[in-house]
Parts: sequence; C-alpha cells; structure tokens
Amino acid sequence: MTASTLTPSVPLRITVVGAGYVGLANALLLAQHHCVTVLDIDPRRVAALQARRPTVHDALAEEWLHKRPELQLAATTEAIQALNNAEVVVVATPTDYDPVTNAFDTSSVEAVAAQALAANPSSTLVIKSTVPVGFTAQLRQRHGTDRLVFSPEFLREGRALEDNLAPSRIVVGDRGPRGQLVADLLRQGCHSPERVPVLLTDPTEAEAIKLFANTYLAMRVAFFNELDTYAVTHGLDTRQIIDGVCLDPRIGAGYNNPSFGYGGYCLPKDTKQLLANYRDVPQNLVAAIVSANATRKDFIADDILRRLQTLTPADGRAPVVGVYRLVMKQGSDNFRASAIQGIMKRLKAKGVPVIVYEPAYEGLDFFRSPVLKDLAAFKAQVDLILANRRHPDLEDVAERVYTRDLFGSDA
Repeated sequence: MTASTLTPSVPLRITVVGAGYVGLANALLLAQHHCVTVLDIDPRRVAALQARRPTVHDALAEEWLHKRPELQLAATTEAIQALNNAEVVVVATPTDYDPVTNAFDTSSVEAVAAQALAANPSSTLVIKSTVPVGFTAQLRQRHGTDRLVFSPEFLREGRALEDNLAPSRIVVGDRGPRGQLVADLLRQGCHSPERVPVLLTDPTEAEAIKLFANTYLAMRVAFFNELDTYAVTHGLDTRQIIDGVCLDPRIGAGYNNPSFGYGGYCLPKDTKQLLANYRDVPQNLVAAIVSANATRKDFIADDILRRLQTLTPADGRAPVVGVYRLVMKQGSDNFRASAIQGIMKRLKAKGVPVIVYEPAYEGLDFFRSPVLKDLAAFKAQVDLILANRRHPDLEDVAERVYTRDLFGSDA
C-alpha cells in the first residue's frame, strides 16, 4: 500500500481480531464507514454478532447492533479469508499478565501478527492490545516490516463504544503515513472528529503512554484509598477531607472515591507490567502503587473482621458475609481482577462463611462459595453485605451494607 492510497476517504476492508470490549467497540466505530469483519476463535461470539447481539455487556453497543442495520459488520471464525482480504487488521486479543514471566502474555498478538503479515503483503496491522514497552519495535524487527502500528485504547468496561465515539485523545505509534491512516480511521467515526486531539508518536512511546496513563489512574485510586484508611483508623470523616483536598483545581475531583482497591482488567495488570519495565531503572513510586493495592485489601478485610465480631446472629451461628456482585464496575459483566474478590479470599482464609450474589455468573459456586441469582434470597441469608459500590438494590438493607463508596460513582 503506497502513501498515496493511505486514506480512509473510500471504504476499506477491515478485519478486527478479537470480539471483546476493545474489539467490539472498534469494530462498531469503523463499521460506520468501512466494511468490517470481526474474527474470533469463539463460535459463540461469532454467532452472537451474526445475530446482531453484543459479545460483552455494553449498552450502547447493544443498541447499535439492534437499531443500526446499515453498519457494515460481519463476523467469522475463518481466519484465512478474513485476513487475506483485509487492507487493515486491528488486533484486539487478550494480553493477560503472567506472574510467572512477570510480563504480559503477548502470544496471541504475535500469532495474529505473523498470520496477518503472511496473508496479505500490503495490509496495515494495528495493535490495540496492551503490550509491554518496546514490544512493537521488536515485532517489527523480527518480521522485517514497518506495517505494524500500535494504537493504545483508553476505554471503560461497559462503556467502550461510548468512549470510542468521544475519545479524550487518539494516540498512534507511527509518525508516518500509516500512522496518519490509522488516526484518520479512528477519528472518522467519532461524534465530533474535529475536536479529538491526535498524537502521532513512535511505537515505543505510544506503548509507554498507555501504561503510564493507567498507572497514574491507579495512583489516584491508591492515594484516596490510603486517605480513607487513615481517616477510618483515626475516626475522621473521610468525605470532609476529600472534599477539601479536591477543591484545589490542581488536584480536582476525578478518581477520588474510596473503594476496596483498584481492579478490573486494566489497572492491576498494567501497573505490574510497567513495574516490570522498570527492571533496570531507579524507582520507588511505581512499586508503591502496586503494593498499596494489596495493603488496602488487607485493611478492608481486617475492618470487616472487626465488624463481624460485633454481630451475634440469634441462632448462635457464625455471621455470614454476602458479596454483592463480583463485577468491578456497574454496567459491566467482567469479573477479572475485581477488588471485591481479593476481599472475599482474605475473609474465607479466616474461615468466614461467604455467599455471593451475581446474576451474570453462570456457575453455582465461586471460590467454593455458593452463588445466588435471587436477590431476596441473598439478603435473607447474609448478616453483612459487602458492596464495592452502592446500588439502589441495597437501599432496603442499608444498615447491613459495608462499603467505602462515598460519592456513588465508579471513579
């Protein structure tokens, strides 16, 4: 593909590999103007998209799939055809953090890149999966090509399409024509494309932007959680302190709501990966951010144990703790690395009986604790309810709810 043809002014054939949060949001964004095929190894996800159903919980994505038949969207498990015909391939496969290797597992990205580069000698590959700093440059060198472009995503679970349509910025790790093409493709589908800041960087700098941005957010969460820990320990009003601190415009009111710890798919793994990238670089803060999250969970679990000592059920049994939802954020169906799971494990290690309420979970037990889908039955069987975030479902049992949520928001 020559520089003169690097333009999204005509519909392109685009294949998005991976139908998770990132893949689905990018596929729908691009399908407004281009012919998009979603490639996934899970036939259930492919069947869902073929039936115009979302593969993950995202209210806006569900609405678009139902009400926008003009979207040029197909789905398949057949890799050869999907990659052979693609002018642009967007890689959105999982890169979970592997504690054994102390790094992201990038094997799925590497496999897709090798297959796509071989399938079409002129396609542009856009890596949307989060990767270690330096990964794209190494992959380019290994394959002897500059057709690999990294573009970080900054999406919230459950609101990924919304964030794609109104992004805070578009970052593309390529400063040449291919990078401009990718930026134009992503900006073309936005609600107000002329207002979206675009930054073209070298690929390694783009990878660093992703990890440093998420680590900063984790630092904010950890800071206000430690503020809350201090206030609780000394009998102070956390909200009064936070309100006063955040009136400083240099600090602001974002990401200041205490919680059981930062969690979800991105922040825990991205902070650990950034710390691993600091292997030969002096640092104190990044390591502290990672360790602070474990310390917060220890404190929350200990605080809950102290409260349980004051509970004496009438029948003389040990108090039962209820976990209200395993998901990290409202509007999400993702349980991965949610903070409440860390609290649950700590309590169970102390012998505390736990019951879980999670309507989105298909199993009958989680970490060997029963899972209920009937909210009334759940409330009837537990003595203390843990909720990382408040919810109207719990208003009638508010006196039995333990939460550190002060502002009623995910952030």
